[in-house]
Amino acid sequence: MLISSSSAIRLGLICALAAPCSAARADEAAHTDALSLPQEVSFNAHIRPIFAQHCVSCHGGVKQASGLSLIYRETAVAPAESGLEPIVPGAADESYLIDRVSDPDPDMRMPPADHGPPLSEHEVALLRQWIDEGADWDQHWSFIAPRPQEPPTVERDDWPRDPLDRFVLAKLEAAGLEPAAEAARATWLRRVSLDLIGLPPSPEEYAALEHDNRPDAYERAVDRLLASPYFGERWASMWLDLARYADTVGFERDPHRDIWPYRDWVIRAFNEDMPFDEFTVKQLAGDLLPEATLADRLATAFHRNTQTNTEGGTDDEEYRTAAVLDRVATTWQTWLGSTFRCTQCHSHPYDPFTHEEYYKFVAFFNTSRDTDLKDDEPWLRVPNDVADWPEAQQRDARILQLRHALFERQSAVLSDESQWTPLKCDTAQASGEGATLVIRKDEATGASEVVAEGTVAVGSTFTFEFPLRESGQVAAVRIEALPKDIEAALRTPESGFVLSHLKGELLSADGAVVAELKFAAAVGDEADPLLDPADSLHDNKQGWGAYTRLWQPRRAVFILDKPVQAPPQARLRLSLRFNDVDSGGGTLYIQRARFAATSSRQIASLATNQELSRLETELAGLMKKQRKTPGTNVPVLVEQPSRFARHTYLFARGNWLDKEQEVTPGVPAVMPPLPEGAKADRLAMARWLVAAENPLTARVLVNRLWQELFGLGIVETAGDFGTSGTLPSHPALLDHLALRLKNEYGWSVKRMLRALVLSATYRQDATVTSAKLDADPRNQLLSRGPRTRLTAEMVRDQALVLSGRFAAKMFGPPVMPPQPEGVWRSVYNNQKWENATGEDRYRRAVYTYWKRTSGYPSMITFDMPSRDVCVARRIATNTPLQALVTLNDEAFIELAQGLARRMEAAGETPREQIAAGYRLAVGRDMPRDQLAAMERLYEDGVRAFNASREDAMQLAAAESRYALTIVANALLNLDELLTK
Repeated sequence: MLISSSSAIRLGLICALAAPCSAARADEAAHTDALSLPQEVSFNAHIRPIFAQHCVSCHGGVKQASGLSLIYRETAVAPAESGLEPIVPGAADESYLIDRVSDPDPDMRMPPADHGPPLSEHEVALLRQWIDEGADWDQHWSFIAPRPQEPPTVERDDWPRDPLDRFVLAKLEAAGLEPAAEAARATWLRRVSLDLIGLPPSPEEYAALEHDNRPDAYERAVDRLLASPYFGERWASMWLDLARYADTVGFERDPHRDIWPYRDWVIRAFNEDMPFDEFTVKQLAGDLLPEATLADRLATAFHRNTQTNTEGGTDDEEYRTAAVLDRVATTWQTWLGSTFRCTQCHSHPYDPFTHEEYYKFVAFFNTSRDTDLKDDEPWLRVPNDVADWPEAQQRDARILQLRHALFERQSAVLSDESQWTPLKCDTAQASGEGATLVIRKDEATGASEVVAEGTVAVGSTFTFEFPLRESGQVAAVRIEALPKDIEAALRTPESGFVLSHLKGELLSADGAVVAELKFAAAVGDEADPLLDPADSLHDNKQGWGAYTRLWQPRRAVFILDKPVQAPPQARLRLSLRFNDVDSGGGTLYIQRARFAATSSRQIASLATNQELSRLETELAGLMKKQRKTPGTNVPVLVEQPSRFARHTYLFARGNWLDKEQEVTPGVPAVMPPLPEGAKADRLAMARWLVAAENPLTARVLVNRLWQELFGLGIVETAGDFGTSGTLPSHPALLDHLALRLKNEYGWSVKRMLRALVLSATYRQDATVTSAKLDADPRNQLLSRGPRTRLTAEMVRDQALVLSGRFAAKMFGPPVMPPQPEGVWRSVYNNQKWENATGEDRYRRAVYTYWKRTSGYPSMITFDMPSRDVCVARRIATNTPLQALVTLNDEAFIELAQGLARRMEAAGETPREQIAAGYRLAVGRDMPRDQLAAMERLYEDGVRAFNASREDAMQLAAAESRYALTIVANALLNLDELLTK
């Protein structure tokens, strides 16, 4: 609907042609009646879809041709750049939009032909009626808080088992459809077992339900499943897709990452039925909770699953920024079902999110301490044995307390500027070729400083000499590292530094070394630094620094073991070595430095103070005990100290190198505000997500649970509840469930699932008639029970259980079950796939080692995502590759051998054994025609064994076992087993 000033020349003619005479009006009114228009036009139901399909690509959040955006009412009713009013509420004939969409001239009609087909007569009539009715502009349904919904009255009042069934049945009756009959007990039990715990029932469980005549038999079965420890493992698999969980960091090199304790935390949280609001806050801001526990801090690993790129030549700040933006996208996708990431480069194309609001939300995450480090710092030391967690938690708290106590006592003394004398450098040299040290005077402060220029090689040493103004004592020196351009560094940080070793000497007037300074202590400018300044006193890669980026001045003080007397006209020489590099291989060195010295006895005493020494000794002992406790270093979220917090800026067109105005943390105006009086940080944001006023989070969660059970969500586009997503198939049901989840169930996932799987809707048989297939081909109306493909994890886990080799061991490091040779190849690292032995060979799929660039092949084939990014919905496929995997993969052959042994023990004849195998798998008798087909397959197996004994004996030593293994392998490939 382009409204441009270039069309003004033709305005008079266009208006004349567009103005109908009274007779034409009468004809138009009669024609409009024939279009079956609604009694009252709804903006959300009728008008918004027209704008989304035909208009907003040019007049939306990205492109606002002629100054017109149809995302917001205020811009739609305001004059465009041409001065014409697109929409005049109450007057369609005066609205230029109507002229343009109904213009008979294809060169003037909107949308242009190369942008899509013209609006239909019905669509134009809807627009006209809507404008005449006042052009009311409703908020998109998903941004309106759920409202209480009265379950509708239905004709078959005996069918519903739960209030949710009434919403489903009302839709079916309106469509002239009947619900399906109730599924057989064995069918329902297999379905609910796979849905709730991801494993098939045992023969004993099939029998128990079949013979349980109590009225609450189904409830008992569901309660048993919900109490099973396997519940957490099944539902963790769903959550780990959202968390983009993997055991490697991603990108080309894709090295290992120890983050599996987070996976175990998720499993425990689901098993304990942690309320989802608490589950949310802990993962997004557990570190900021008052009295945060070790488990709370571990939960924040959710957002440390972001990829890290440590390949040569990469820019640490670029990939740190990419990780922050990924956290924003993942948060909105996971909790709000929104494509908020579309707003990175411009305002949202379809939804009312502005470009600036996106970066306000980025500010919540831009203050974490991680910086694309190859060692994944900051991390949390998590004991491998949960029994050690309480002691570790107390120890960690004491370590932090000691660090802050030491810092407060030391920094109080060090911050007194009157104690320090600036040093004026007169000689500065850099070892190696290509680097130059330039001495200059800071015009603003008059202080002497040194700036490094050129190329600095790894291992370079900067040597500085300073004339001492008068004879006296030297007790400590202070080094200040500054960005070359402080203002620019706030926007795009400069390369950081690591001072690997500091050496000090006193020189006489003739340059002879009088004394070597022995530094005994080092104090930085933060209480709990990632890099310990004391390491600069030893010649290694570690030391005081800003790793790997610097955006504001940093200071460290190095205190001598005892003050040294300087002779008359003495000089001070300091040598600074830089041994560390960033991910791109660039040396991390101080680019701009200032120096000062002191003779203060008070500062000198810090090196010998007995109380400080006692605290340091206690700290060292606790740190040693922490390292010796068997555990895993897990990357977690940690905030920068407030005075070192990064500034956040809006990126012009999404370019991280082109920053515009600074922004502060905030949420979009279309959503409820942050909790009143709360500090605008990650904790406030996390609580905002699960606040009672938030219209999306509960809807998104119940929709995700529904999707897992029924195959399709009530909103099919589970990751997009916005304008470009699908409308809810049952909007009133969605609101009803969302409010039940929050209010009645207190965010309990288990209670919500219990209601769903005990409903009449879920208990329907999945058999479909041709009439239902025509009327409801994808079962969106729920005219039958769910019949969906097993997930990749369920395919493996079911085979494990049926083989009799299933290992029930829970938690711990990832395992490597067998996979084809040569699949897993890692470039630029020495990782190898070592096939597991013992029980680790037969553990559940959730524990399988997950490499982003080379996922476990059989699970990738069954649609498991690579987990590079958050995935809100797996798209199920059915390809020949899947059969090739289950028929030929070493792991599945091995499990078929196990199933064959169970079949062999269950009957005397091949027929009995085959029938027993099928009954074991699906809980019911095998149809006669299938049984006959399997008997023929068995006979073919016997002939194949005898025809090639040497080859066949690699699979089984006897013809009967060989034939049964062939049949077992076929059973594992039956459609009945690969669907639920």
